[in-house]
Amino acid sequence: MKLISWSRIKKERSFLFVIMFLIIVAGLVTNQPTLAMWFGFLVAGYSAISNDSVQTLGTFLSSNRKVKWYYLWFFIGSILIATVMYGWYSHAGDISYGRLNKIPQPETFNFFQMLAPIVLLILTRFKMPVSTTFLILATFSSTKTINGMLSKTFTGYFLSFFVAGIVWSLVAYLIKNKKSKIEKSPSVKNQQKWRIFQWCSTAFLWSAWLMQDNANAVVFLPRSLSFYQALSVSILLFIGIGYIFYKRGGQIQEIVTEKIDVIRVKSATLIDLVYGFILVYFKWINDLPMSTTWVFLGLLAGRELALTRFSGHEQPYQRTLTLVMKDLFRAGIGLGISFILALLASGKIHEYMG
Repeated sequence: MKLISWSRIKKERSFLFVIMFLIIVAGLVTNQPTLAMWFGFLVAGYSAISNDSVQTLGTFLSSNRKVKWYYLWFFIGSILIATVMYGWYSHAGDISYGRLNKIPQPETFNFFQMLAPIVLLILTRFKMPVSTTFLILATFSSTKTINGMLSKTFTGYFLSFFVAGIVWSLVAYLIKNKKSKIEKSPSVKNQQKWRIFQWCSTAFLWSAWLMQDNANAVVFLPRSLSFYQALSVSILLFIGIGYIFYKRGGQIQEIVTEKIDVIRVKSATLIDLVYGFILVYFKWINDLPMSTTWVFLGLLAGRELALTRFSGHEQPYQRTLTLVMKDLFRAGIGLGISFILALLASGKIHEYMG
Protein backbone atom coordinates (compact mmCIF):
# COMPACT_ATOMS: atom_id res chain seq x y z
CA MET A 1 0.00 0.00 0.00
CA LYS A 2 2.91 2.29 0.64
CA LEU A 3 3.79 2.37 -3.06
CA ILE A 4 0.29 3.47 -4.10
CA SER A 5 -0.62 5.76 -1.19
CA TRP A 6 -2.14 9.14 -2.01
CA SER A 7 0.78 10.97 -0.43
CA ARG A 8 3.19 9.03 -2.64
CA ILE A 9 1.13 9.86 -5.73
CA LYS A 10 1.17 13.58 -4.84
CA LYS A 11 4.91 13.45 -4.31
CA GLU A 12 5.43 11.82 -7.71
CA ARG A 13 3.07 14.06 -9.68
CA SER A 14 5.79 15.54 -11.86
CA PHE A 15 7.24 12.11 -12.61
CA LEU A 16 3.79 10.69 -13.43
CA PHE A 17 3.17 13.61 -15.79
CA VAL A 18 6.42 12.86 -17.62
CA ILE A 19 5.53 9.17 -17.90
CA MET A 20 2.07 9.91 -19.28
CA PHE A 21 3.57 12.35 -21.77
CA LEU A 22 6.12 9.76 -22.94
CA ILE A 23 3.43 7.10 -23.33
CA ILE A 24 1.31 9.45 -25.46
CA VAL A 25 4.29 10.36 -27.64
CA ALA A 26 5.20 6.66 -27.98
CA GLY A 27 1.70 5.95 -29.27
CA LEU A 28 1.85 8.82 -31.75
CA VAL A 29 5.26 7.97 -33.26
CA THR A 30 4.89 4.18 -33.39
CA ASN A 31 3.75 4.23 -37.03
CA GLN A 32 6.46 6.70 -38.06
CA PRO A 33 9.70 4.66 -38.17
CA THR A 34 12.18 7.55 -38.24
CA LEU A 35 10.59 9.41 -35.33
CA ALA A 36 10.05 6.15 -33.44
CA MET A 37 13.69 5.20 -33.95
CA TRP A 38 15.09 8.37 -32.38
CA PHE A 39 12.43 8.64 -29.71
CA GLY A 40 13.06 5.04 -28.67
CA PHE A 41 16.80 5.65 -28.57
CA LEU A 42 16.49 8.79 -26.44
CA VAL A 43 14.25 7.18 -23.84
CA ALA A 44 16.16 3.88 -23.85
CA GLY A 45 19.52 5.64 -23.62
CA TYR A 46 18.57 7.61 -20.54
CA SER A 47 16.55 4.87 -18.83
CA ALA A 48 19.18 2.15 -19.38
CA ILE A 49 22.06 4.25 -18.07
CA SER A 50 20.06 5.63 -15.12
CA ASN A 51 19.12 2.10 -14.01
CA ASP A 52 22.52 0.57 -14.69
CA SER A 53 24.42 3.53 -13.21
CA VAL A 54 24.11 1.75 -9.87
CA GLN A 55 26.31 -1.08 -11.11
CA THR A 56 28.88 0.86 -13.14
CA LEU A 57 29.04 4.24 -11.42
CA GLY A 58 27.42 3.53 -8.05
CA THR A 59 30.62 2.93 -6.10
CA PHE A 60 32.29 5.83 -7.94
CA LEU A 61 29.52 8.22 -6.92
CA SER A 62 29.42 6.92 -3.35
CA SER A 63 33.15 7.21 -2.75
CA ASN A 64 33.40 10.65 -4.41
CA ARG A 65 30.53 12.36 -2.61
CA LYS A 66 32.67 15.43 -1.87
CA VAL A 67 33.76 15.93 -5.50
CA LYS A 68 31.67 18.38 -7.54
CA TRP A 69 29.25 16.51 -9.77
CA TYR A 70 30.34 18.23 -13.01
CA TYR A 71 33.95 17.10 -12.57
CA LEU A 72 32.71 13.52 -12.35
CA TRP A 73 30.42 14.12 -15.33
CA PHE A 74 33.13 15.42 -17.65
CA PHE A 75 35.42 12.53 -16.72
CA ILE A 76 32.83 9.80 -17.30
CA GLY A 77 31.30 11.61 -20.28
CA SER A 78 34.62 11.85 -22.10
CA ILE A 79 35.12 8.11 -21.70
CA LEU A 80 31.61 7.53 -23.05
CA ILE A 81 32.29 9.58 -26.19
CA ALA A 82 35.68 7.91 -26.73
CA THR A 83 34.22 4.39 -26.30
CA VAL A 84 31.26 5.01 -28.61
CA MET A 85 33.40 6.57 -31.32
CA TYR A 86 36.01 3.82 -31.08
CA GLY A 87 33.24 1.27 -31.52
CA TRP A 88 32.10 3.15 -34.62
CA TYR A 89 35.66 3.09 -35.99
CA SER A 90 36.56 -0.51 -35.10
CA HIS A 91 33.22 -2.15 -36.01
CA ALA A 92 32.39 -0.45 -39.30
CA GLY A 93 29.85 1.95 -37.85
CA ASP A 94 28.38 -0.48 -35.29
CA ILE A 95 28.58 1.28 -31.90
CA SER A 96 27.04 -1.75 -30.14
CA TYR A 97 30.37 -3.60 -30.57
CA GLY A 98 28.59 -6.46 -32.34
CA ARG A 99 26.14 -7.15 -29.48
CA LEU A 100 23.22 -6.81 -31.93
CA ASN A 101 24.48 -9.24 -34.56
CA LYS A 102 21.71 -11.71 -33.68
CA ILE A 103 19.01 -9.05 -33.45
CA PRO A 104 17.92 -7.78 -36.89
CA GLN A 105 17.56 -4.06 -37.46
CA PRO A 106 13.86 -3.19 -37.06
CA GLU A 107 12.18 -1.63 -40.07
CA THR A 108 9.01 -0.84 -38.14
CA PHE A 109 8.18 -0.60 -34.45
CA ASN A 110 5.23 -1.65 -32.33
CA PHE A 111 3.89 0.09 -29.25
CA PHE A 112 5.29 -2.44 -26.76
CA GLN A 113 8.82 -1.95 -28.07
CA MET A 114 8.39 1.79 -27.48
CA LEU A 115 6.84 1.13 -24.07
CA ALA A 116 9.72 -1.00 -22.74
CA PRO A 117 12.18 1.85 -21.95
CA ILE A 118 9.34 3.86 -20.37
CA VAL A 119 8.57 0.93 -18.06
CA LEU A 120 12.26 0.87 -17.22
CA LEU A 121 12.03 4.50 -16.08
CA ILE A 122 9.20 3.55 -13.71
CA LEU A 123 11.09 0.57 -12.26
CA THR A 124 14.20 2.72 -11.77
CA ARG A 125 12.09 5.26 -9.87
CA PHE A 126 11.13 2.48 -7.45
CA LYS A 127 14.79 1.51 -6.93
CA MET A 128 14.56 -1.78 -8.82
CA PRO A 129 17.89 -2.91 -10.36
CA VAL A 130 16.31 -4.70 -13.31
CA SER A 131 17.93 -6.16 -16.37
CA THR A 132 17.83 -3.44 -18.99
CA THR A 133 19.08 -5.99 -21.51
CA PHE A 134 16.04 -8.23 -21.16
CA LEU A 135 13.54 -5.43 -20.63
CA ILE A 136 14.49 -3.68 -23.88
CA LEU A 137 16.23 -6.21 -26.14
CA ALA A 138 13.76 -9.03 -25.48
CA THR A 139 11.04 -7.12 -27.35
CA PHE A 140 13.25 -7.26 -30.47
CA SER A 141 14.62 -10.81 -30.06
CA SER A 142 13.65 -14.31 -31.11
CA THR A 143 12.99 -17.05 -28.56
CA LYS A 144 16.32 -18.68 -29.42
CA THR A 145 18.22 -15.45 -28.79
CA ILE A 146 16.40 -14.85 -25.49
CA ASN A 147 17.24 -18.38 -24.30
CA GLY A 148 20.89 -17.78 -25.15
CA MET A 149 20.84 -14.47 -23.28
CA LEU A 150 19.31 -16.17 -20.23
CA SER A 151 21.93 -18.92 -20.21
CA LYS A 152 24.79 -16.45 -20.50
CA THR A 153 23.28 -14.19 -17.83
CA PHE A 154 22.80 -16.85 -15.16
CA THR A 155 26.28 -18.21 -15.87
CA GLY A 156 27.54 -14.68 -15.30
CA TYR A 157 25.65 -14.38 -12.00
CA PHE A 158 27.07 -17.55 -10.48
CA LEU A 159 30.57 -16.92 -11.82
CA SER A 160 30.66 -13.40 -10.38
CA PHE A 161 29.26 -14.71 -7.07
CA PHE A 162 31.99 -17.34 -6.90
CA VAL A 163 34.81 -14.98 -7.92
CA ALA A 164 33.65 -12.27 -5.51
CA GLY A 165 33.45 -14.76 -2.66
CA ILE A 166 37.05 -15.85 -3.23
CA VAL A 167 38.47 -12.35 -3.75
CA TRP A 168 36.84 -10.72 -0.74
CA SER A 169 37.41 -13.68 1.53
CA LEU A 170 41.11 -13.31 0.78
CA VAL A 171 41.00 -9.53 1.19
CA ALA A 172 39.10 -9.73 4.48
CA TYR A 173 41.48 -12.38 5.81
CA LEU A 174 44.57 -10.32 4.93
CA ILE A 175 43.16 -7.13 6.44
CA LYS A 176 42.05 -8.91 9.59
CA ASN A 177 45.48 -10.44 10.16
CA LYS A 178 47.57 -7.48 9.03
CA LYS A 179 45.90 -4.67 10.99
CA SER A 180 48.68 -2.31 10.03
CA LYS A 181 48.83 1.32 11.09
CA ILE A 182 48.82 2.32 7.45
CA GLU A 183 45.50 0.57 6.97
CA LYS A 184 43.99 2.27 9.99
CA SER A 185 45.39 5.74 9.30
CA PRO A 186 46.45 6.02 5.66
CA SER A 187 48.57 9.02 4.74
CA VAL A 188 47.25 11.79 2.54
CA LYS A 189 49.68 10.75 -0.19
CA ASN A 190 48.48 7.16 0.00
CA GLN A 191 44.86 8.30 -0.18
CA GLN A 192 45.62 10.34 -3.30
CA LYS A 193 47.23 7.36 -4.99
CA TRP A 194 44.19 5.21 -4.26
CA ARG A 195 41.91 7.96 -5.53
CA ILE A 196 43.77 8.03 -8.85
CA PHE A 197 43.72 4.24 -9.00
CA GLN A 198 39.97 4.24 -8.38
CA TRP A 199 39.28 6.74 -11.16
CA CYS A 200 41.31 4.57 -13.54
CA SER A 201 39.44 1.41 -12.49
CA THR A 202 36.12 3.23 -12.96
CA ALA A 203 37.17 4.30 -16.45
CA PHE A 204 38.02 0.67 -17.26
CA LEU A 205 34.71 -0.63 -15.91
CA TRP A 206 32.63 2.09 -17.56
CA SER A 207 34.20 1.40 -20.94
CA ALA A 208 33.73 -2.37 -20.54
CA TRP A 209 30.09 -1.85 -19.59
CA LEU A 210 29.43 0.40 -22.58
CA MET A 211 30.82 -2.28 -24.90
CA GLN A 212 28.27 -4.70 -23.43
CA ASP A 213 25.18 -2.62 -22.70
CA ASN A 214 25.23 0.27 -25.14
CA ALA A 215 23.30 -2.14 -27.35
CA ASN A 216 20.26 -1.63 -25.09
CA ALA A 217 19.98 1.98 -26.24
CA VAL A 218 21.06 1.72 -29.87
CA VAL A 219 18.88 -1.31 -30.71
CA PHE A 220 16.39 1.23 -32.11
CA LEU A 221 19.01 2.68 -34.48
CA PRO A 222 20.54 1.39 -37.74
CA ARG A 223 23.26 -1.22 -37.18
CA SER A 224 25.75 0.92 -39.08
CA LEU A 225 25.81 4.65 -38.38
CA SER A 226 27.49 7.50 -40.21
CA PHE A 227 30.16 9.50 -38.40
CA TYR A 228 27.78 12.36 -37.67
CA GLN A 229 25.06 9.99 -36.45
CA ALA A 230 27.52 8.29 -34.08
CA LEU A 231 28.74 11.66 -32.84
CA SER A 232 25.15 12.81 -32.27
CA VAL A 233 24.43 9.66 -30.29
CA SER A 234 27.54 10.29 -28.18
CA ILE A 235 26.56 13.88 -27.42
CA LEU A 236 22.97 12.97 -26.52
CA LEU A 237 24.16 10.24 -24.14
CA PHE A 238 26.73 12.67 -22.72
CA ILE A 239 23.92 15.12 -21.86
CA GLY A 240 21.85 12.33 -20.26
CA ILE A 241 24.83 11.30 -18.13
CA GLY A 242 25.16 14.89 -16.94
CA TYR A 243 21.64 14.86 -15.49
CA ILE A 244 22.26 11.52 -13.77
CA PHE A 245 25.41 12.93 -12.13
CA TYR A 246 23.55 16.08 -11.16
CA LYS A 247 21.05 13.83 -9.32
CA ARG A 248 23.98 11.82 -7.83
CA GLY A 249 22.60 8.61 -9.30
CA GLY A 250 19.07 9.07 -7.99
CA GLN A 251 17.16 6.87 -5.56
CA ILE A 252 18.44 3.61 -7.02
CA GLN A 253 21.88 4.50 -5.63
CA GLU A 254 20.66 2.99 -2.34
CA ILE A 255 21.33 -0.48 -3.80
CA VAL A 256 25.04 0.25 -3.43
CA THR A 257 25.14 2.45 -0.32
CA GLU A 258 23.35 -0.13 1.84
CA LYS A 259 26.22 -2.59 1.29
CA ILE A 260 29.31 -2.87 3.51
CA ASP A 261 32.12 -0.30 3.09
CA VAL A 262 31.40 0.67 -0.52
CA ILE A 263 32.09 4.35 0.16
CA ARG A 264 35.75 3.60 0.90
CA VAL A 265 38.01 4.26 -2.09
CA LYS A 266 39.88 0.95 -1.81
CA SER A 267 36.65 -1.06 -1.64
CA ALA A 268 35.15 0.82 -4.59
CA THR A 269 38.32 0.32 -6.63
CA LEU A 270 38.38 -3.43 -6.08
CA ILE A 271 34.69 -3.78 -6.92
CA ASP A 272 35.19 -1.90 -10.19
CA LEU A 273 38.25 -3.95 -11.19
CA VAL A 274 36.71 -7.36 -10.49
CA TYR A 275 33.44 -6.41 -12.20
CA GLY A 276 35.25 -4.91 -15.18
CA PHE A 277 37.38 -8.02 -15.78
CA ILE A 278 34.28 -10.25 -15.57
CA LEU A 279 32.54 -8.12 -18.23
CA VAL A 280 35.59 -8.22 -20.47
CA TYR A 281 35.71 -12.02 -20.11
CA PHE A 282 32.08 -12.41 -21.18
CA LYS A 283 32.52 -9.92 -24.00
CA TRP A 284 35.09 -12.16 -25.66
CA ILE A 285 33.13 -15.41 -25.18
CA ASN A 286 30.60 -14.50 -27.87
CA ASP A 287 28.65 -11.52 -29.18
CA LEU A 288 25.37 -12.49 -27.48
CA PRO A 289 23.98 -9.79 -25.16
CA MET A 290 23.72 -10.54 -21.44
CA SER A 291 22.34 -8.87 -18.35
CA THR A 292 25.19 -7.05 -16.63
CA THR A 293 22.78 -6.21 -13.79
CA TRP A 294 22.60 -9.87 -12.76
CA VAL A 295 26.39 -10.14 -12.97
CA PHE A 296 26.72 -7.12 -10.69
CA LEU A 297 24.17 -8.47 -8.20
CA GLY A 298 26.07 -11.77 -8.11
CA LEU A 299 29.27 -9.87 -7.39
CA LEU A 300 27.67 -7.86 -4.56
CA ALA A 301 26.10 -10.99 -3.09
CA GLY A 302 29.38 -12.95 -3.05
CA ARG A 303 31.24 -9.95 -1.64
CA GLU A 304 28.66 -9.31 1.07
CA LEU A 305 28.63 -12.91 2.27
CA ALA A 306 32.44 -13.08 2.27
CA LEU A 307 32.80 -9.89 4.29
CA THR A 308 30.16 -10.99 6.77
CA ARG A 309 31.99 -14.26 7.31
CA PHE A 310 35.62 -13.16 7.43
CA SER A 311 36.01 -9.44 8.05
CA GLY A 312 34.82 -9.23 11.63
CA HIS A 313 31.90 -6.93 10.91
CA GLU A 314 29.27 -7.32 13.57
CA GLN A 315 26.57 -8.08 11.12
CA PRO A 316 24.44 -11.24 11.23
CA TYR A 317 23.91 -13.45 8.21
CA GLN A 318 20.20 -12.71 8.38
CA ARG A 319 20.74 -9.09 7.31
CA THR A 320 23.14 -10.12 4.55
CA LEU A 321 20.81 -12.76 3.17
CA THR A 322 17.93 -10.30 3.36
CA LEU A 323 19.87 -7.82 1.19
CA VAL A 324 20.79 -10.55 -1.31
CA MET A 325 17.24 -11.84 -1.58
CA LYS A 326 15.84 -8.31 -1.86
CA ASP A 327 18.12 -7.59 -4.80
CA LEU A 328 17.15 -10.86 -6.48
CA PHE A 329 13.46 -10.21 -5.88
CA ARG A 330 13.63 -6.76 -7.48
CA ALA A 331 15.66 -8.06 -10.41
CA GLY A 332 13.24 -10.98 -10.78
CA ILE A 333 10.29 -8.59 -11.08
CA GLY A 334 12.04 -6.83 -13.91
CA LEU A 335 12.77 -10.14 -15.61
CA GLY A 336 9.11 -11.14 -15.42
CA ILE A 337 7.97 -7.81 -16.87
CA SER A 338 10.55 -8.21 -19.63
CA PHE A 339 9.07 -11.53 -20.73
CA ILE A 340 5.53 -10.14 -20.67
CA LEU A 341 6.55 -7.20 -22.87
CA ALA A 342 8.45 -9.54 -25.19
CA LEU A 343 5.38 -11.73 -25.61
CA LEU A 344 3.16 -8.72 -26.20
CA ALA A 345 5.58 -7.31 -28.76
CA SER A 346 5.75 -10.61 -30.64
CA GLY A 347 2.00 -11.22 -30.45
CA LYS A 348 2.49 -14.60 -28.77
CA ILE A 349 0.92 -13.71 -25.42
CA HIS A 350 -2.30 -15.56 -26.36
CA GLU A 351 -0.32 -18.82 -26.73
CA TYR A 352 0.65 -18.67 -23.06
CA MET A 353 -2.62 -17.29 -21.74
CA GLY A 354 -4.51 -20.09 -23.39
